[in-house]
Amino acid sequence: MRKKALVVGINDYPSSPLTACVRDATSFRNVLKAHGTAHRDLKGPPNFDVKLVTSPPETINKSNLKGAIETLFSGSPDIALFYFSGHGVITSTGGYIVTPDFKRYDEGVSMDEILDLANQSTAKEKVIILDCCHSGAIGAPPNVRGRVAPLSEGLTILTASQGLESAMEINGRSVFTALVVDALQGGAADLRGYITLGSIYAYVDQALGPHEQRPIFKTNITGFTSIRNVPPLLPYGTLQKICDYFESPQHEHALDPSYEFTDPRANPEKVDIFKDLQKFTSSGLVVPVGEDHMYFAAMNSKSCRLTALGHQYWRLVKEEKMFDFI
Repeated sequence: MRKKALVVGINDYPSSPLTACVRDATSFRNVLKAHGTAHRDLKGPPNFDVKLVTSPPETINKSNLKGAIETLFSGSPDIALFYFSGHGVITSTGGYIVTPDFKRYDEGVSMDEILDLANQSTAKEKVIILDCCHSGAIGAPPNVRGRVAPLSEGLTILTASQGLESAMEINGRSVFTALVVDALQGGAADLRGYITLGSIYAYVDQALGPHEQRPIFKTNITGFTSIRNVPPLLPYGTLQKICDYFESPQHEHALDPSYEFTDPRANPEKVDIFKDLQKFTSSGLVVPVGEDHMYFAAMNSKSCRLTALGHQYWRLVKEEKMFDFI
C-alpha cells in the first residue's frame, strides 16, 4: 500500500509567531511514518512516506506551499494525507491557512483551494487534518449561510475546531494534535491494533469536554481503512478462537468448576479455555451470565455470552475479515 503525507508546521510568522506548531508537526510526522511495536522506543515497519515542512519563513511562502499540496494530491496513491499546524484565519471570502508571507487580502492558501485539490485527486483516499484557528471553515465557510461544499468519494477532513473557534495550546503543545498523536500511538486502536480516522476522531471528541473547542469530522467513505497499526490488545491467535468457543453470536458457553484451576476438579484443557474467556472478558467481548465475575460463573456452573462488541469480532473472525485493514 502506497501512502504519502505532507506535514507542515509553521512557528515563524513575522508579526505573530507561534511556539507549538513545529513541535506538533514533528511529533505527528514521527508517529505517522512507522507502525507501532510492543516497545515505543523501537522503530516499527514503514507506514507513510512523509515530507515534513518546517523551514524558516523565507523558504515557506504561499506559492511553495500550494505547490507542495498540489504535488501531494497528484498521482494515484492509496492514501494522500495533508496535515497543517499554524495560523488560520477567516475573511469575507472564506478560510485560509496562513503563510509567513501573508498580507492583507492575500493571507495564504485558501481552504477551498485545498479542498478542491483533494476533491480532484485520484488517490483512493484523501485526508486533510488542520490544526489551526477557524479550521472547521473548510468546506463550510461560516459567513455563507447554508453553503456546504461536497466531498469527493474517499475524502475525510478532521479539524481542530469549528469555523468560528480558536485552537487551544497548553504547555507549549496544541491540545488537538497532542490528542491525535496519543490516538495514533494506540489510544484509538481496536482489539486488532488498527487505528482509523473514525477512531481517532472518537478519541479526540471524548477527550475534549463538551464546552471546549469542538473538533470537526467530515467524510465521504464507504469503510474505514487503518492508517496505523499497533500491537493488538489480544493476540490474533487468541481472538480467532472466539468462534470455537461460541457456535453463534447468541450461543452461551457453559461453565463448571473444572474450568477454574484452583478447583480440585480442574481440567487442564478447560482451564486453558477459561484463560482465553477471561481475556475476552477483560477486553469487553464476553460477560458472565447470572454472576458478576467469571470465577463465580464457573464455580456455580453458570455460563458466559458475547457482548455486542463480541458479536462484532465473532463476525469478523467468521467472515475472515480480521485482517482487511492491513
